[in-house]
Amino acid sequence: MTARSRELGGVLVAGVIAGTALASVTIARESEISASAVSYGAVFLALYLAAHVVVRRTAPYADGALLPLTAVLTAFGLALNYRLDPDDGGRQALWVLIGLGVFAAALVALRHDYRVLESYRYLFGVAAVFLLLLPSAPGLGERVNGVRLWIDIGPLRFQPGELAKICLILFLAGYLREKREVLAQGRLKEFGPLLAIWGAAMLVIVQTNDLGSALLNFGIFLAMLYVATGKALFVGAGLALFVGGAALLYNAIDRVHERVTIWLEPWTDERVFCALNGKLELRQNCASYQLVKSLYSIGNGGFGGTGLGEGTFTSTDGTELIPALGTDFIYSAIAQELGLIGAAALLLCYMVFVARGMRIALRAQDGFSKLLAAGLTFGFALQTFVIVGGVLRLVPLTGITLPFVSYGGTSIVANFLLLAGLLLVSNRANSPP
Repeated sequence: MTARSRELGGVLVAGVIAGTALASVTIARESEISASAVSYGAVFLALYLAAHVVVRRTAPYADGALLPLTAVLTAFGLALNYRLDPDDGGRQALWVLIGLGVFAAALVALRHDYRVLESYRYLFGVAAVFLLLLPSAPGLGERVNGVRLWIDIGPLRFQPGELAKICLILFLAGYLREKREVLAQGRLKEFGPLLAIWGAAMLVIVQTNDLGSALLNFGIFLAMLYVATGKALFVGAGLALFVGGAALLYNAIDRVHERVTIWLEPWTDERVFCALNGKLELRQNCASYQLVKSLYSIGNGGFGGTGLGEGTFTSTDGTELIPALGTDFIYSAIAQELGLIGAAALLLCYMVFVARGMRIALRAQDGFSKLLAAGLTFGFALQTFVIVGGVLRLVPLTGITLPFVSYGGTSIVANFLLLAGLLLVSNRANSPP
């Protein structure tokens, strides 16, 4: 069986999963299968079949597992977002449509040789910094929950940092491919442009209080530097800098201090000062409220879950028990309604996606392709770990999204671009001589 045949079979299975999940949600909400759920499922399958046709025409030798895995993840995301808020579910479906359109456009535009992107590496570096600066521009940026990540363009809210991540990976892949030998020799002057672009990106992110993206981009930087040079010393030095910087930020920035405190001590027996209302409160009723309720939600799911649409996410008076459930804490919703089995199955999808991405990087035939695939895959893996680890209290909680599942349009589009990049590299690596 060819990769494309396996891909088609996987897409059909994902369509069945999407239809079943949406039907379960609407039955739980409305006691019947609504016409909207049926139409959502049909459109979902049609869109991914169209994406399969585009891949078959533009990247016939590409990996056959990535598109079906993406379809399964977006099926989970659409069903959960529709279950939590039908309006958000509709908007998420629109963003999936846009993301698939961008995905198809990228494959068509770069089908002959995506390596032309390497020639624009410095442009991508500047674009990454520019995109990160946009939310700080007067009249454009908006601060939400203490961070300035979004810009408003008409009725749409756009998060430039998601696209900046892709631009940064393209810059690093191009620059590190060009300078990998001299960098491996430790010539400090060759690190200049690299550190300038990366340092500017880090400063902008810290200025906007988007520490989740700072951690993500720092990790991508170290991983790609190691792939390019093979020098564990560079990674060790980078980790030392990270620990020192984290200690400095912990003492200098209130938001970082609060996040670490919430992570280490979400529950208190004594009342502490609550910055939200200026009163003395138990921490679990104030700063760590979201995290604590999220952990209760996960525990409530048990082994098999409550069933799609049967979870408890609002109080009797309609108040949300877990604020930002569809974005930062959607994994806790999955764990409650699908239980340990469903949550583990979702993580297994991510693990297989990452394994296939690393396999693509290993098979890549040139330095730029290898670095690009490794950077895209590691960024995807680290983002998944940081958000799931934050919800499970393995690491301090950050505000980044769960790829393809959390509500968020820009994140959806950026991850479809990531998928297109991996398929293009895979197609070239697997093409016959």
